[in-house]
Amino acid sequence: MAIYTCGHTTPDSDSICSAISLAYLLNKIGREAIPARQGEPNPETKFILEKFGFEAPLLKTQFAGEELFITDYSDKGQAPADIDESTVVGIVDHHKLGDITTSAPLECWIRPVGCTNTIVKEMYDYHGVEIPADIAGIMMCAILSDTVIFKSPTCTDIDIKVVRELAEICGVEDFGALGMEMFKVKSQVEGVSARDLILRDYKPFDMHGNQVGIGQLEVVDLAIFDSIKDDLESDLEDLRVEHNLHTACLLLTDIMKEGSEVIVASADNSIFENAFDVQLEDGKVWLDGCLSRKKQIIPFLEPAFA
Repeated sequence: MAIYTCGHTTPDSDSICSAISLAYLLNKIGREAIPARQGEPNPETKFILEKFGFEAPLLKTQFAGEELFITDYSDKGQAPADIDESTVVGIVDHHKLGDITTSAPLECWIRPVGCTNTIVKEMYDYHGVEIPADIAGIMMCAILSDTVIFKSPTCTDIDIKVVRELAEICGVEDFGALGMEMFKVKSQVEGVSARDLILRDYKPFDMHGNQVGIGQLEVVDLAIFDSIKDDLESDLEDLRVEHNLHTACLLLTDIMKEGSEVIVASADNSIFENAFDVQLEDGKVWLDGCLSRKKQIIPFLEPAFA
C-alpha cells in the first residue's frame, strides 16, 4: 500500500513542498509514497512549483483506509475529516505538538526549527539520500517563505545552514533575491475576494474548548490593503459567525517593517487584549516585531483562554 504524504488544510508552500520532498525520500528508501494536498496552492506556492518544474501534488481530502505521513502539522483541526479512519505512519513537523493520536507506533520527526523542509533535509542526510536539484529548489524556497527570508524569530542557524546547502545543490546564487521575488508574488491581492485572502494562509485551533481561527498575509507593503481593509474586517466577522468561532484573527504582516497589524473579530475582545497587553482600536492593533503566528501569537493567545 502506498503512503500518502500530505500537509494541512489551506496548504502553504512548506506544506506542499514538504509533501513532495518527503514522498521522494520515502520512495528512494523503498517505501512507496504519493505526495498529496488538501487544498489549492496559493500564488507563492504556484510560483515555486512552476520555477522548478513541478505540477501541484494530487488533490486529496479523504484518507479512510489509507496510510498517511503527515507533514507540517499535528493538530486535528488541520487534518482530513476522516483521519481517524486512516493509519498515520509518521509526522514531520516544526510546530507545537498537537492533538492527533494513533493506535500504533509511528515515526516522528518534530524539531523546533523554522520550517518542515529543514527537518526533511535532515531526514535525507540521515538516510544518505542525494537530493535532486529540483527538489532542493522547492525545499529551499519553502524555508525562505516560512522563515521570512531569515527575519522570523522562528528561524534558526540550522535553517540558514540548510538553505545555503540547498542553494548550492539547485544552483541558485542569490537566494535572498529569489526570496524577495516570492514575497512580491505573495503580496498580490488585486482581484482576490476578502474571504479568499483571509483563507490564503489560515489555520483553525482549539484553545481550551474555544474555536479560534488565525490567518496571516505576509506582504512587502501594508499599503496594498488600504482599499480593502474594511472588507477584510467585515468578512472576518462573517467567518467567525459562520464557523461558530470565539475569535478570528488576521495578521497583516509587513516583512519590511517587521511587524503585523492584527485584525480581531471576537465574542470577547478582552481575551486578545489581555493576552498581548494591548488595547484594540476599531478591532485592530499593530504588534511591532510580530512576524510569526506560531511563535508570537499562539503561545500567548492560547493560555488566555484557560
